[in-house]
Amino acid sequence: MATQWTPESWRSKPARQMPEYPDPEHIKSVEQMLSKYPPLVFAGEARSLHAELARVAAGKAFLLQGGDCAESFAEFSANTIRDTFRVLLQMAVILTFGAALPVIKVGRMAGQFAKPRSEPTESRDGLALPSYRGDMVNAMEFEPDARRPDPERLLKVYNQSSATLNLLRAFSKGGLADLNQVGRWTLDFVKGNPAAERYAEFAGRIAEALDFMRACGLTPESVPQIHETSFYTSHEALLLNYEEVLSRVDSLTGDWYACSAHFLWIGDRTRNLDGAHIEYLRGIRNPVGVKIGPDASPDEVIRLCDALNPENDPGRLTLIIRMGATKIADALPGLIRAVEREGRSVVWSSDPMHGNTIKASNGYKTRNFGAILQEVREFFRIHREEGTHPGGVHFEMTGADVTECTGGVQEITEARLADRYHTHCDPRMNASQSLELAFLIAEALKDERTRSRERSIAEATRALTGSCPR
Repeated sequence: MATQWTPESWRSKPARQMPEYPDPEHIKSVEQMLSKYPPLVFAGEARSLHAELARVAAGKAFLLQGGDCAESFAEFSANTIRDTFRVLLQMAVILTFGAALPVIKVGRMAGQFAKPRSEPTESRDGLALPSYRGDMVNAMEFEPDARRPDPERLLKVYNQSSATLNLLRAFSKGGLADLNQVGRWTLDFVKGNPAAERYAEFAGRIAEALDFMRACGLTPESVPQIHETSFYTSHEALLLNYEEVLSRVDSLTGDWYACSAHFLWIGDRTRNLDGAHIEYLRGIRNPVGVKIGPDASPDEVIRLCDALNPENDPGRLTLIIRMGATKIADALPGLIRAVEREGRSVVWSSDPMHGNTIKASNGYKTRNFGAILQEVREFFRIHREEGTHPGGVHFEMTGADVTECTGGVQEITEARLADRYHTHCDPRMNASQSLELAFLIAEALKDERTRSRERSIAEATRALTGSCPR
């Protein structure tokens, strides 16, 4: 790690989960083309997110990170982007109003096109082909031409990401995020279920609060936060050649930034310390994350902190815990104690999705919503007992009316998975399940705030009593 970093220095390291392109000259030509394209995001935006995440690390804010498992070319539309954005806004409102805590909103959007796979090939009826690795690499159809890695897909990813970012910026600054519209964000297919009814109660209370603020002279014109919001993008940094050619030097600081997204993370399969993915992430100045599975040791986690955040800069590093509902109680406490003992500043975030993936009896890959909730509850309980801040959640969801995760108030069963199973890779929560999760987190954060206030009062009382003459 002591060697000089450059955007291409990752190429000297072993790289996992990277596609093998059949034509080296073709991929080189596409990379050269992309290197001349404008940045998708800007260094100043990434710095703003970094500062927001520093507040999360200090226990003064909460990170809400969610979106598609894997974006696709076929399902790209303004409505798809809008509906996912609206669900994230609803979740943020529930968390902010219920827990009285600022919520940092980060989408798995505008770049989440590639997925790691357990096996490099897939076999059917004696035919072995490369695994589908997301639309960034190849196509889902089980045909030789479709599964061949195609460099031209990188250009399509860039163009679709650019269009998505333009729309997200318009939504976040152009009125869709206006708190006066909070009651209109609920999607039609969610209306009528208990989660939507509970959200409607929240919306009514927020409307009353806004009426009071207007009476006091606080309007969207005088308080822009009522009318607009900050929204950031993120994706897994899997195809490092794409990240390399979209790296840019910030003209103000001279630092390198990944300009494909505000926040990048690496997965549990690619976090090897001597590997290419760690090498790339260590050199960019964006806030970054790393997925931590149940087999990670305390020593490994500390070494990851050394590699990715040697200056111990608050907000720089997010540890995304993805262990599974049945494993987190045994695996997480030791990691928290090691990080606290070493004095490392990190954001602790829970990914309750990936450790709870199962195969249904009818062959569908799914996740039980009860297990998702259980892992989140355990995440908060462990942090409560360790005296640390559960800083965020990271999950796969969509604004579409899908039936991919079983359970929830809609009581989706294995038999119903086939109704609307649309994911290109892993199962996602729908809007109703996402709202249920938000209410659970809001209650947990509210409890944490209450306990923190009680501790502060007790400490102040002890200090005052100890200073008074007897």
